[in-house]
Amino acid sequence: MSFSLPKTQVIHWRTPSQRSPPSTAPIDLESHLFQPSKVVRWLGYWFTPSLNTTHHFRHRLSLAQAIFSFVKRLSSPGAGVKPFLCHRIANSLLLPILTYGADLLTPNSSALRGMNSLWHRVQRWTTNKFFSTPTSRLSREACLPPVISYCRYRTRLAALRVACAPPCTNPASARLPQSFPSLSSFRAQDSSRHLPVGLSSVYLPLSWKTKTPSPPLRKHLPVDALAHLTLPLQEGLRRLPLGLHAPPPLEANIPPPELMKKVYQALPTHARNMLLQDWATDAPNPPYYDFPPSLTPHPFMGLGKFVAGRIHQMRAAQSYLATHTSWFDENPDQTCPRCGMEPETFTHAFLPCPARNRA
Repeated sequence: MSFSLPKTQVIHWRTPSQRSPPSTAPIDLESHLFQPSKVVRWLGYWFTPSLNTTHHFRHRLSLAQAIFSFVKRLSSPGAGVKPFLCHRIANSLLLPILTYGADLLTPNSSALRGMNSLWHRVQRWTTNKFFSTPTSRLSREACLPPVISYCRYRTRLAALRVACAPPCTNPASARLPQSFPSLSSFRAQDSSRHLPVGLSSVYLPLSWKTKTPSPPLRKHLPVDALAHLTLPLQEGLRRLPLGLHAPPPLEANIPPPELMKKVYQALPTHARNMLLQDWATDAPNPPYYDFPPSLTPHPFMGLGKFVAGRIHQMRAAQSYLATHTSWFDENPDQTCPRCGMEPETFTHAFLPCPARNRA
């Protein structure tokens, strides 16, 4: 057997006993020495020997910062691209670059701090709001969820894809627990759970239905952790549907593909609702700000950036238009027909409606 040296990439995985002191012995292939790799890149994922996610998300952050430095030139603070289009750019371009890999990897506190810093700049660029605006209200005004909430949403969707994939074609689905409510009972031979039998309760992995304790003395197996994420999505379902790419055999005792397709399409909607719930929990707001989180841009974000920014400021109780004439003086019992704010909001914050003043 011969190696193509220009195409050879060697990964030097060391045993725990060889990591202290660090082993730097190279590997010899056809009189060529290959030094051990500290970081390995595979399909856009950056892995370290300790499986720390900091390096991966630091790299994603640098890519997102470079793209944002070009994109933000499309819209200055007072003019340029409308907030509706800024929201679309942030949601379809910047967010996938920043959170690539969040399906399987979870950012730690240090990586999350840098990602939040960039994401707050993107939200402020989208809404054209003051720097004094709290970040919790900033995310709701921009209709862009916090990074940690969106990462949980991505992980749930990844778990849903594994849970609904046919076990005969997906190796990960073939290693789900035997008690998992799947329409297919097929499991791979190497997915047997006989190995942990007889272990102490400290070392025994948790069941996929059991919640992880705090502190996490015991943990799930990786596949069981994905199965555990689908528990809230299984409410009202006896078994999860299968995403078939071909018609099932005639002797298969499963529901019709059209019915399973409709059920499968409803599960991401349920995961989307859970994202809104996590959003409200991760970024709470004061009582006078009662606008619920939404992933759909507000109607007034189609206005010019300056006017839309002033409406954002008014809704966040950060407006400087307090001395202007307000519609509330004329219609104290009605909501504003242009921005939809309640009279109580204006009474508390003493804010006018800039859309009325502009008219």
